[in-house]
Amino acid sequence: MRFQQPESLSEQIAQHLGRLIITGQMQPKERIQELKVVADLDVSRGSVREALLLLERRHLIEIFPRKGAVVSDLTPENIAALYDVYATLLVMLASKIASLWEGTRLMPLLDQIQKINTITLDQDSTAEAIVESGFELMQMCLEIVDNPYLEEVLINLRPAVSRTYYLAIRSHRDELVQSLKFYNGLFKAVEDRDMAGIKLVIESFSEHQKELLLKVLADGSAVAEAG
Repeated sequence: MRFQQPESLSEQIAQHLGRLIITGQMQPKERIQELKVVADLDVSRGSVREALLLLERRHLIEIFPRKGAVVSDLTPENIAALYDVYATLLVMLASKIASLWEGTRLMPLLDQIQKINTITLDQDSTAEAIVESGFELMQMCLEIVDNPYLEEVLINLRPAVSRTYYLAIRSHRDELVQSLKFYNGLFKAVEDRDMAGIKLVIESFSEHQKELLLKVLADGSAVAEAG
């Protein structure tokens, strides 16, 4: 595989490797061989090292002295910590959107939720398409809220969350109905400016996701099948 020289080659490499990790093609604790990446992608070693630092910041890999980079593990503790932080940030984002709600200003968000419903109910949709449609909604919200600090943290957490979403969907596609209930319930709470409702919807879905992922992790074969 060869990349054209872009403005940020390291970012392209990070996105390529990140996609392999998120979709399960690279497994937890798998070592990333720096020289192999250099050869496979026909890029410089310096660009690969910069890409690995980006992936470490996004919580997809860990870099150890003398051992190098390995795909970060998926443990119950890691998943619980990730979702606790992520839920708190989503409550902050959704609450701010609710405070800005007026007339038809935020109707594009409803259009995106309808798009999510369509993609999710389509049996031919891939897990990646379903996950990405949800994050497109988050990005639209971030642009409306215009808080660069909140955006930076959520964008850096996105790959790690994508990885868990992908695993959950691939292992339990029938659970997609829970995602539909989440998006539609959250939109209703935002539209009503129901701050307590926003918190309840997000925290309930977060707990549901954590429980589902713990079940998946309990069955090691499920993780392997997600690749």
